[in-house]
Amino acid sequence: MAFDIIRNDITQVKADAVVNTANPRPCVGSGTDAAVYRAAGEKRLLARRRKIGDIAPGQAVETPAFRLPAKYIIHTVGPVWRDGLHGEKETLRACYANSLALADRLGCKS
Repeated sequence: MAFDIIRNDITQVKADAVVNTANPRPCVGSGTDAAVYRAAGEKRLLARRRKIGDIAPGQAVETPAFRLPAKYIIHTVGPVWRDGLHGEKETLRACYANSLALADRLGCKS
């Protein structure tokens, strides 16, 4: 799957899917996560995340994008950095691989 990397406000990207750095438990975090929830519609997105439940580090799941100009939000939980000796690299690799595989299963082209 070929892809382009763009620099933009994730809440403004018109695409089939955007990828959000998710919290393991369904909650609104800070930074990018909070911006995604606000723009998508916090109550609806949080309700959908609660139906999914916890997400393990490296796992990727999708929700509708609701008010975002995308079809899906792919949520993935990155590693908590300790010292680089506790599987952080493998977890981050899994985030990318699982997010791209999910986008492919969803038929995303952008």
